[in-house]
Amino acid sequence: MKIKTTLSVLGMLSVLSFGAFAADSINAEQATNRQPVGTISVGAVGSSPMDMNEMLSQKAQQQGASSYRIIEARSGAHWHATAELYK
Repeated sequence: MKIKTTLSVLGMLSVLSFGAFAADSINAEQATNRQPVGTISVGAVGSSPMDMNEMLSQKAQQQGASSYRIIEARSGAHWHATAELYK
């Protein structure tokens, strides 16, 4: 249940950011029309969901992706998220 809540929070934060990040966060429906190019993972101690979203975005841009979709996220003292990258 925590994973669903975390994914919902991350999704809402990405919508509210309005392009403040380098690569765009997309949902599963938007991903169906894009070409997957790999996955990335990030983690940190004591960070917020917004920090994790920014970290994913920056790492996605470094990999040459224009967008990413969060496929796994864990919260707690140590945050972890995995995203699929798209061109």
